Amino acid sequence: MSNTPICDFVKEYARKKPLRFHMPGHKGRKILGCEPLDLTEIEGADSLFEASGIIAESERNASALFGCPTFYSTEGSSLCVRAMLYLASTRGRGKTVLAARNVHKSFLYAAALLDFDVRWLYPDDGSYLSNAFSPHSVAAALDGAEEKPCCVFLTSPDYLGGVCDVKEIARVCHERGVLLLVDCAHGAYLRFPAQASVFPTDLGADLVCSSAHKTLPVLTGGAYLHIGNGVKEEFRPRAKDALALFASTSPSYLILQSLDAANARLKTLGSKWAPFCLDLFSVSNRLHAAGYGILAPARFTDGTMTGKTDPEKDLCAADYGKLTVKPKSRGYTGDELAAILEDRAIYPEFHDPDHIVFMTSPLNGKKDLKALERALLSIPCRAPIRESAPPLPRPERVMSVREALFSPSERLPASECRGRVLHDPSVSCPPAVPVLMCGERIDGQAIECFEYYGVKEVAVVREFGIRNL
Repeated sequence: MSNTPICDFVKEYARKKPLRFHMPGHKGRKILGCEPLDLTEIEGADSLFEASGIIAESERNASALFGCPTFYSTEGSSLCVRAMLYLASTRGRGKTVLAARNVHKSFLYAAALLDFDVRWLYPDDGSYLSNAFSPHSVAAALDGAEEKPCCVFLTSPDYLGGVCDVKEIARVCHERGVLLLVDCAHGAYLRFPAQASVFPTDLGADLVCSSAHKTLPVLTGGAYLHIGNGVKEEFRPRAKDALALFASTSPSYLILQSLDAANARLKTLGSKWAPFCLDLFSVSNRLHAAGYGILAPARFTDGTMTGKTDPEKDLCAADYGKLTVKPKSRGYTGDELAAILEDRAIYPEFHDPDHIVFMTSPLNGKKDLKALERALLSIPCRAPIRESAPPLPRPERVMSVREALFSPSERLPASECRGRVLHDPSVSCPPAVPVLMCGERIDGQAIECFEYYGVKEVAVVREFGIRNL
C-alpha cells in the first residue's frame, strides 16, 4: 500500500491546533467542516508546480501506480489538455493538430490560446458524442494532409462509453513521426482492474490526461497528466512548467490530499473492478432483454462478451464503467427517462434525446445497481419512438478556432443563424462536446441538430454593418 505524505502532513499540522497567520482566510475554523485540512504553501507543505517534498513524493507514488510519469492537477483534465497541446507545440514541428470531432470544449479553448490550426477527423460512424473510426482512417487522414500535423488528438473513452483502438492508432502515428494525445478523462480507472491494463499510455499514447474525480474516489477537480514512457525523457522535465503556464498559483490543498489518499486505495480498488463489471454486465443483459437498447457496456451472450471468448480477461476492452442506455425502444427519450428517475432520487450523469448515461464504480456496489435496475424495469413500456438523430453536418470552415473565439460576437436564436459563423462552442457541461466548431459556418443541417439537441441560442461572430453601428 502506498504511503500518503500529503495527508499525513496535514493531519499532523491540524493536530497541533496552530495559530494560522497565513492563507486561507477561514483560518481553519469550521464552516463546511473541511477547513482545518485546507492549507496553502506553508513550510513543509511543498508547492505543486515546484514540488520537491511531500507533493513530489505523492506524485512518485501515483507514477508507480500508473506505470509512467504522472503529475497532479487540481483543475481537472481541462488544465491537462492545455498542457498537453503546449508540450506538443514545443517540438518545433508546427502547430497543426488532427482531432476527432467529439472533443471536449476545453480542447477548443486550448487550441485558441495556443493558436493551433485544427484539422478535423470525421468519424466512420457515430454521433457528436461518440466517434467511431479505424486506425486505417487515421492513417488516410495523416497521409492526405496538406501539412503533417504535430499530433493527433483523440477522446477515449468518450461520453457514451466508446473506446478507440489506441494501440493501433499509436502505431499509425508513430510510423509517421506524429505524437498521439489522448483525452482519457473518463478512463482513469482503466489502469487498475486486475487484468492487463488498457490505459492509453500502456497502449503507446504519448501524452494522456485522466480525471481522477470522474471514476476514482477523488474530490471534484482532481486529475492527472501522464507522460508516455516513449517520450518521458523529452517531456517529463517540462511537464510542471506546462501545467503552471495555465494553472492557478493557488491549487486546492483539499484536492491534493484527495489525490494523495487515492494512491493508497487504488490497488485494492483495482481488485474490485472485475467482479463489479461482471455485475454491471448482468444488469445490462437484463435491461436489454426487457427492451432497452444498450450501448455500453458490451453485452454478454450465454456468459461470454459479444465478440470475445473470456469476459474476465477482456473487461477493459471498452469503457465498462459506464452503463449507456438507449430508451427509445421502450418509448422514452433519454430526457424523459432522466426526469422519471430524478423524481425517485436517482441521478444519471447525462441524458439527451437518444441516451441516458450512468457512470458507475465499485463504490456503487450491487445494492445501487439493483436499485437502478428495479427502477428502470418498473417504468412501463410504451410504443417505440422511431425518430432518430439528424445526420451531423460537415460544415464549411470560415476561420480558425482562434480567430472565431477572439472575434466580437453576439448571441442569437439558433434558428436565425443560417449562414453565420459560430463564435463559441455554445454547449454546457455536461457534455461540453460541441455539435459545431468555432469558425464553422452554420448551415441548415447544423440548425436541425441544434433544434434536436435543445440548443436554443448560439454565439456567432458579429457581422459589422449598418445594423450594428
